[in-house]
Amino acid sequence: MSSEALPLSDTNHITADRVIEHDARLLSGQLASLRHRLFPPAAQKTLRTFSSGEAAEWIGISDAYLRQLSLAGGVPDAPKSPGGRRAYTLEQVNELRRALPGTRGRGYVPTRQGAEHLQVIAVTNFKGGSGKTTTAVHLAQYLALRGFRVLAIDLDPQASLSALFGYQPETDIGRNETLYGAVRYDEEVRPLGEILRRTYFAGLDLVPGNLELQEFEHETPRALVGPHRADTPFFARVADSLLSVADGYDVVIIDCPPQLGFLTLAALCAASGVLVTVHPQMLDVASMSQFLLMTADLLAVIRSAGGRLRLDFLRYLITRYEPQDGPQAQVVAFLRHLFGERVLTNAMLKSTAISDAGLTKQTLYEVGRHALGRNTYGRAREALDTVNREIEAMIRGAWGRTA
Repeated sequence: MSSEALPLSDTNHITADRVIEHDARLLSGQLASLRHRLFPPAAQKTLRTFSSGEAAEWIGISDAYLRQLSLAGGVPDAPKSPGGRRAYTLEQVNELRRALPGTRGRGYVPTRQGAEHLQVIAVTNFKGGSGKTTTAVHLAQYLALRGFRVLAIDLDPQASLSALFGYQPETDIGRNETLYGAVRYDEEVRPLGEILRRTYFAGLDLVPGNLELQEFEHETPRALVGPHRADTPFFARVADSLLSVADGYDVVIIDCPPQLGFLTLAALCAASGVLVTVHPQMLDVASMSQFLLMTADLLAVIRSAGGRLRLDFLRYLITRYEPQDGPQAQVVAFLRHLFGERVLTNAMLKSTAISDAGLTKQTLYEVGRHALGRNTYGRAREALDTVNREIEAMIRGAWGRTA
């Protein structure tokens, strides 16, 4: 339906579905046009290169040590810019990790070994606007930059996570190309390995989302009763779909929808860790209280039906936090008093740098210092990294590794 086909000046005589369809198509077309302008000519995102200092930081060594090894020819070299500075792709950073001497008694390649189990982290909240997708995408990218093999799953039909990876859900993601394809109840079910997509972040793959995910919410009630009862219950289907790809990853990050439906419950049953994002406002905290009560009741029913509910950790992450805001500080103190160590020590600060990066569908790890100003970028990165380092430490702890 074109914009000319709908007389918007007189919408009182037009059915609601036509108005909504018109606006949806108009908006979708403009978003597609914007994406092509942002990422010409193939409309595919790419990841920037990293300086020698940045590469050393992600590996966990000093810049001086990396330069020393490079001069001695002990590690793969990187091409130099016209100014004489080395620029490393993420693939080259990972090559450096594998080539570094292990004489310091520490491993630079963090991938899981032996009996260390796949970490599946569900990022969830009942209320939209709590920073859930921002948390999920930055955590997934941080872990990939640190050398972990990561799978990000967009379980939200609104598909904001997919959009941040450069996909327009309604045009770039086809039928049966979301997690729904791997958890559906009929003969069209597909292995998850056929659905996941490589991203421009080395070591980070994506299972994209779109509105098709809602089909799972509609079909599950029919699969619970009568002749259509499924062999695998709904709460085990996400976990089962991960089994076929588990050997290829260390960590799975699931961006859950902002509602307590079958998708969220299935993700929680697959999880080894849960992050509940909390915006420190009393209305949001009250909403979270209802979310926790309903979640506990439903998970108790699932546990009695044989559902797996064993967690390595559950943590509350304060997001969009403004430390100078007195009421917010009081809410945070209240939550820490109630939940103790289950509230992460570090908070995700409210940052214009993250918002500014999002204007071009990028994250803070993608844009770099030059795009936002050194001081603004530095403050936001420091806050973001401290949160993600704390979560990384919990992952390592779940594997029995020391700091």
